[in-house]
Amino acid sequence: MTSETFEFRLLASEGRARRGEISLPRGVIRTPAFMPVGTGGTVKAMYMDQVRDLGADIILGNTYHLMLRPGAERMARLGGLHHFARWDKPILTDSGGFQVMSLSALRKIDEHGVTFQSHIDGSRHEMSPERSIEIQGLLGSDIQMQLDECVRLPADEAEIQRAMEMSLRWAERCKVAFGDQPGKAMFGIVQGGDIPKLRERSAQALAGLNLKGYAVGGLAVGEPQEVMLDMLDVTCPLMPAQKPRYLMGVGTPDDILKSVARGIDMFDCVMPTRAGRHGLAFTRHGKINLKNARHAEDHRPLDEESSCPAARDYSRAYLHHLVRSNEILGMMLITWNNLSYYQDLMAGIRAAIEQSRFADFTGETIARWAEGDIPPLG
Repeated sequence: MTSETFEFRLLASEGRARRGEISLPRGVIRTPAFMPVGTGGTVKAMYMDQVRDLGADIILGNTYHLMLRPGAERMARLGGLHHFARWDKPILTDSGGFQVMSLSALRKIDEHGVTFQSHIDGSRHEMSPERSIEIQGLLGSDIQMQLDECVRLPADEAEIQRAMEMSLRWAERCKVAFGDQPGKAMFGIVQGGDIPKLRERSAQALAGLNLKGYAVGGLAVGEPQEVMLDMLDVTCPLMPAQKPRYLMGVGTPDDILKSVARGIDMFDCVMPTRAGRHGLAFTRHGKINLKNARHAEDHRPLDEESSCPAARDYSRAYLHHLVRSNEILGMMLITWNNLSYYQDLMAGIRAAIEQSRFADFTGETIARWAEGDIPPLG
């Protein structure tokens, strides 16, 4: 049931794994949830109708990219991002903090905010915490993220601490700028790199701001999976239990299973769409590289049990041909398959937690991946 205000309800749990619902005026987000990434107002190689039909309750947009093109004020004049992209469900917008890291050669940062040089045309733009929230409001975002500074790992502890403390000050400014917006939410972002005491300090300080949700940022940026999971073990217990928890930019299906087990409710990652554009399919058999010659004369589908037509109705030989020929349709079909697999995985996770068999579901899923793909034709 939708709600006129932002509400989060916990419905079931198993260990630290949580099954919940986020209710907003534009719809209900079933958690744990995977948000397809629609950086510039499009989930690459997909129609929005397809994304909706796969079971996605929410997509992600990017403040930095939409600020540059088509522009936040223009987007507002055109009716906002939902109308622009024909997506009537919730949208979460990343604040631009990740681009502070990924485009570090094109920006300057100080206490006021970040000055970007556009990667498109070289024009200069200022992004303060206040401007980030203003842009997200112009886009019409339902869940808005604070502006933060994300540090690529490994990094010196002093640098991680400096960025974490400034991100906390920016969170306070974002909260003031966001104000009271019924039916919408602003999330804070826990930083602190791979330093447990800094993660603890960040999580505790953000909890004191009483925000509507909390994210874990600055992970999946070069560190091993074990480090990411260790930081979740430190951070999640310090995040308010009655608020949603979002792990930004993560990740592989294995990352998702192990992060849900540590209490994470929301995920986003470009991996399923990016892999789809490069011939790599995610399936219940594990990852399948459709560039490989073994598929060239294989009349079988990717997965005959899949509910997705891309996986069920097209032969591996055809998908292989499309990929090797660099045909756009190959990118579209494999992306469709990948996002279908991710949404099916999330549905399986939610059902398993409800049935108190999440641990068994995880073991069964990982064992199936380990078995690998079906044998090649003789």
